[in-house]
Amino acid sequence: MKLQVAGFLDNSLVNGEGLRSVLFVSGCNRRCPECQNEAMQDFSYGDKVDSSDVLDRIKSNMPLIKGVTFSGGDPFEQAKPLIDLAKEIKKLELNIWCYTGYTYEEIATGNDEYKKELLKYLDVLVDGPFKMELMENAPKYAGSSNQRVLRLKDGKIKNQ
Repeated sequence: MKLQVAGFLDNSLVNGEGLRSVLFVSGCNRRCPECQNEAMQDFSYGDKVDSSDVLDRIKSNMPLIKGVTFSGGDPFEQAKPLIDLAKEIKKLELNIWCYTGYTYEEIATGNDEYKKELLKYLDVLVDGPFKMELMENAPKYAGSSNQRVLRLKDGKIKNQ
């Protein structure tokens, strides 16, 4: 399946815990003011890439990496193709972090079944729209204090 890919980092220490690969996908309907990846909000930014090519690149970074991070843009705008990729990443026993401008509640109670299914494969969701005025006191790995770093299991928030 094809993904609209804005970029890829083979390894990063700032996009989640541990050394990880980061997939930046294109497209975001939120369009948060002051977004650090503003160019990636465009759904046509970057290149169409087969998810198997992304998976091969992730595999080439093993065993150094501990996980993969989906960022963007907003990964939930491409939930359907990311589900298949996430399934394959989980087979590699890597954890998956995902950054989104949506809140967990918007995804979990919304009508988009693909978005709900993608949640099931995530270990950590950093949710909520970025707000420049709330940058101070942001949780580690989040951009603003309204965003949450949520640990998930089977699509549900742990300890809830």
